[in-house]
Amino acid sequence: MRDTVAVSSDQGVQAPRGRERPRGSLEPEQVGWILVGIQAVLLIMLLVLPWRRPLSWPLDVLDVLGLLLMIAGIALLLISFISLGRALTPTPLPVAGAGLRTRGIYGVIRHPIYVAVLIAALGFTLAVGSVWQVVVWFALLGFFLGKAFWEDRLLAERHGVAWYDYADHVGGFFPRVWGGR
Repeated sequence: MRDTVAVSSDQGVQAPRGRERPRGSLEPEQVGWILVGIQAVLLIMLLVLPWRRPLSWPLDVLDVLGLLLMIAGIALLLISFISLGRALTPTPLPVAGAGLRTRGIYGVIRHPIYVAVLIAALGFTLAVGSVWQVVVWFALLGFFLGKAFWEDRLLAERHGVAWYDYADHVGGFFPRVWGGR
């Protein structure tokens, strides 16, 4: 699919607008669902790989810290879902007609859902994880950084200057406490 825009010339030639997809490349919707699948596989791996040990009483410091991080991650996830409202979708593709979310938790960080999952996964890893969960957690971190980069590109294409202004003032994974980027 190729968008065209008329160019004033004697022949009425159409010039391409935007980039044309190379033959055989994936549509953004396909990429979005592939990313959802990869994310699901990583999260399932986190849960099913051998644990260092199950939670048991009395809890040690790592158990308590891990449980607190899991609770914080789940709370942030719920806040993020509520903040997105009807714009919430399983894929990172922006919902047609949905405005750019810049208030609430999205006024603090641009990717709170990814941060929430990382916090909860880190809590799980601290509480029961073995070296395998640590490896998967770092894989999740790399995955979410890449997914956030792709999502930022999509949002910039959709919202233009408004997104760039937003991104200049709001950090991706950490609150921006200093000036623009």
